[in-house]
Amino acid sequence: MFDIISIGAATKDVFLISKGFKLVKTQQFKGGLGECFAYGSKVEIGDIYFDTGGGATNSAYTFANLGLNASIVSKVGNDIYGTEIMHVLAHKGVDTRNLNPDKTHKTAYSTILVVSGGDRTILVYRGASANFNEQDFNWSKLQAKWFYISSLAGNISLLKKIFAFAKKKKIKIAWNPGSEELKLGASKLKTLIKDAYVFNLNKEEAQKLTGKKDIKSILKAIDKMSPGYNIVTDGANGAYLSDGILIYHANALKVPVVNTTGAGDAFGSGFCAGMILKNDWDYGLRLAILNSAGTLTAMGAKNGLLKKIPKTEDLDKVKIQIIR
Repeated sequence: MFDIISIGAATKDVFLISKGFKLVKTQQFKGGLGECFAYGSKVEIGDIYFDTGGGATNSAYTFANLGLNASIVSKVGNDIYGTEIMHVLAHKGVDTRNLNPDKTHKTAYSTILVVSGGDRTILVYRGASANFNEQDFNWSKLQAKWFYISSLAGNISLLKKIFAFAKKKKIKIAWNPGSEELKLGASKLKTLIKDAYVFNLNKEEAQKLTGKKDIKSILKAIDKMSPGYNIVTDGANGAYLSDGILIYHANALKVPVVNTTGAGDAFGSGFCAGMILKNDWDYGLRLAILNSAGTLTAMGAKNGLLKKIPKTEDLDKVKIQIIR
């Protein structure tokens, strides 16, 4: 039996770093800020970096690094990038028997435009990762204590099948839905949210899901949908966790930021690993903060991840306080 199975996207990532990418304030873009370069120009790339990514591969990598028996369910193209993803995970010790090749669609691909300070814009081709169906799952072989579910490109019918299977088999679910799932709205997701043992969003996502602005109101609204551990991450402001009674805040660590890609996956998988290892949300929050801080300091979504269980003095760098 696996400790955990990661379910979600597997991608090939290319990071393009250039001083020619500029942040421009304008209401033409969502959030009032655009990452731009001159139309018709030739933009010089200062550096380029290739990696593998996607919520399923990134989380599985963390679980393997921290000594857990991990597997992955995802879909890649029958191409060189799909083969690379399989080799990277197998080398790390992740079981890849359910990393399925798709003969029709190419491996998902992300082009990530990185500006100074590590912020980025991602151009996404979802490819094979967006073409999951229940026939891609060898259900009889999905024997695990936990499922870690990230984006399934809004495939609500597949999500319902996975959640129902987990409930029947008494498998705990940690769920970090993607943008396509969240577009469906709370009314369509609430039956799934209530069955998640861990439900994890960033602040912007949580605001859209609940219609609330401040952290206390957001978590109060999510608590009504979910009886489990509910987490809202807020970038440099740290992360908030509700156990349904109290809200806790964990500070973010100050680190030199090279790249923000994968920080959310690192946080979610770090917390889940802590719950599996010690069944302790405090320990999970500390692992999550350290894991996400590490990935900020290196290019790619995997290079800065924790390589082993951190020492007590490193765990103690994360300060946790009650705010309700």
